[in-house]
Amino acid sequence: MNRLFGAKSTAPKPTLNQAITTVDTRIESIDVKLAKLNAELSAYQQKIARMRDGPGKTALKQKALKVLQQRKMYDAQRDQLQQQSWNMEQAGMMQDNLKNTMTTVDAMKTTTKELKKQYGKINIDKIEQLQDEMADLMDMGNDIQESISRSYEVPEDVDEAELDAELEALGEEVEFEGIGESSSTPAFLLDDAAPPQFIDEPPEHSKVKEVAG
Repeated sequence: MNRLFGAKSTAPKPTLNQAITTVDTRIESIDVKLAKLNAELSAYQQKIARMRDGPGKTALKQKALKVLQQRKMYDAQRDQLQQQSWNMEQAGMMQDNLKNTMTTVDAMKTTTKELKKQYGKINIDKIEQLQDEMADLMDMGNDIQESISRSYEVPEDVDEAELDAELEALGEEVEFEGIGESSSTPAFLLDDAAPPQFIDEPPEHSKVKEVAG
């Protein structure tokens, strides 16, 4: 059987990038051939333009016509190869996009699984209870601060007219207490020779003489 159909090939199948590279190499080879054919056609055209009509010119035209047919054939083949290469490149881009999409989907699946696992550990009722406890503690703290900052023996509501009357009465009382008080001489008006103010009685003359004698 192997002699008739041959053995099964075990060689690895070419990848899409390898196939594109192979086609591009063939296109480059055709471009080289087309450049030679174009140069040959240009030489024929120059010769035909200088020749007179006759068998020689006709034979040269026949050769130029064959070269022109070859160039058209290579042009058609080159166009087909370029289209093949472009189709494979599009397929490669679609394949890359599909891989990126699958990678994104896998990442989203993993993230969703982790989020479900984490959210499963959270009890919303406990969070609400915690919020209520925090609110109660804040209210309690405000009550404590208000109690500590409370003033003592100071009326909360003071009538301005009553306050003005009390201040006026207090001023009159101070003026009344100042009436009749003995005015003392300022210290800066006292004579330098005067006896000190802290002496209770003036010194006796006899004692002064004894001390002097």
